[in-house]
Amino acid sequence: QVQLVESGGGLVQPEGSLRLSCAASEINLDDYAVAWFRQAPGREREGISCIGYTGLPHYGGTYYADSVKGRFSVSRDNAKNTVYLQMTSLKPEDTAVYYCAADPGYYCSGDVVPKTYEFDSWGQGTQVTVSS
Repeated sequence: QVQLVESGGGLVQPEGSLRLSCAASEINLDDYAVAWFRQAPGREREGISCIGYTGLPHYGGTYYADSVKGRFSVSRDNAKNTVYLQMTSLKPEDTAVYYCAADPGYYCSGDVVPKTYEFDSWGQGTQVTVSS
């Protein structure tokens, strides 16, 4: 397991934007698939996005849950060893604790929902609250 650190959460008004960051200090994050999950109060943790690793020719792509497709975008900055989740047009129902998770063997596919048990390494979570 490796330690991941999320940042960038906070309070934002509806239709606002936030960018979450997921950083790692002990590994090259571009050798890992990275997923974003969120958990709202009283609900299960759900996978909302992932991005494949870049170490192989066929590294997988990106995935977005229907609930965030067109509003959220996942990307990497390998120089900073960081994965980002850019969130726009935020809605009150996006309120949750957001987690990033990494795994060297996970194949991120556009039509497969990431599952929590498929990822070994997790961050501590960052709260996102969308409210007026």
